[in-house]
Amino acid sequence: MAFIQYDTNGISQPPRASAYLCRFCLPNSSQAAQLSEVQAPALPLVAGAGIQIPPNSARILSSWGLLDAIRAYSIEPEGLILRDYRDGAVLSDSKLVPGMKEAYGAPWLLIHRADFYRVLAEEAERLGVKIRLGCAVTQINCSCAPILVSTSAVLDVQVDVVLGADGLHSKCRGMIQESSEPQLMTKDSVHRIMITGNAIRAHSELEDLLKSPVTNTWMGPGAHVAGYPLKGSSTYNFVFICDILLNRLGDMRNHFKDWDPRLRLVLEVAHDIQQWPVTVSLGKERWVHAVGNFSLLGDACHAMFPYLAQGAAQAVEDGAVLGALFGNIRQKTDIRDILLMYEKIRRPRTTRVMELSIENGQIFHMLECGERNEKHEQHEIARLSGSSLDTWADPGFRDWLFGYDVVKEAEEIARRLRSSA
Repeated sequence: MAFIQYDTNGISQPPRASAYLCRFCLPNSSQAAQLSEVQAPALPLVAGAGIQIPPNSARILSSWGLLDAIRAYSIEPEGLILRDYRDGAVLSDSKLVPGMKEAYGAPWLLIHRADFYRVLAEEAERLGVKIRLGCAVTQINCSCAPILVSTSAVLDVQVDVVLGADGLHSKCRGMIQESSEPQLMTKDSVHRIMITGNAIRAHSELEDLLKSPVTNTWMGPGAHVAGYPLKGSSTYNFVFICDILLNRLGDMRNHFKDWDPRLRLVLEVAHDIQQWPVTVSLGKERWVHAVGNFSLLGDACHAMFPYLAQGAAQAVEDGAVLGALFGNIRQKTDIRDILLMYEKIRRPRTTRVMELSIENGQIFHMLECGERNEKHEQHEIARLSGSSLDTWADPGFRDWLFGYDVVKEAEEIARRLRSSA
């Protein structure tokens, strides 16, 4: 039996945990029984907003037979456009269609996270996974075999493996590492605004945002804004990230008063915001419990900066590696080696993605040189206009991030382990 603990209060943990439940943890074993314990009374259907599914994640979801179901709820953006914060002038336009699918075997998709939850949870249940709600974990005893998991529902569970996918503020992390607290509080904060398609169409200045499905990113001093359509363009998701936490719409209107008039209009049209500080887990401490039967994954061990759209994608890669390794398990005594190998495979990749995300954030926020002043801003815009700093337009970067076959690597390692056994 495998057990996965996750928390629906996390920013994006439920879809990741469900993805894990769908296709791994002893998927070929007749003895496999998978159980998910969550801390909310029901799976959220409207929580959060958009999730980007880049090709490295979409290809894995396709291999699990889920891409068609996900496509039914998603939008395929035609490009990634970088814009001047002052007037929205296009600095760079990286085409995604048909390039992504042709080069990497899968598209780039945009989906509302509630729809992502739905697809993954339905597949999990179809595969026989038991999702038990309102059943928070209170204790995990790894010193006994099998592991004893105690819950708030007076339900004790005996399991062979525990996977802690309980998000940035992971309680499981504190059982494996010295501290359960996130490892780095950054100075940046996220402010999300959702605008209906009808509200956008009511303003001629905003209509062009819905003419073609693209992801727009406005870059400016100490801040950037990302925007893209969701749910068949019935909703538009705006994410304002800046180096200060703004609690009210009035504060946001003042902070972005010199930005593109379209963004200023969006802030006038908006009725409410969701905001939170950018907090990350650098993944430097161990992911696997000393006993070897309990591991972290997803945000619990490597919560990402939000500058590469790779947070959920890296968690899906975690799941693919675990699936490939557990698909070759012979006996329960192999569990420790499998979890340690999983960490060995994943840590270098997630660390590098984190580093690249930090670099991309510096570009988005025009922090590459000098103090912030008008001359500096003009210099940065001029450099970006030549696309020299457009990460998405770099073929080498794309190949490394999107072309990486995590399943092939894990299966090759599992094959070598079998041959040496």
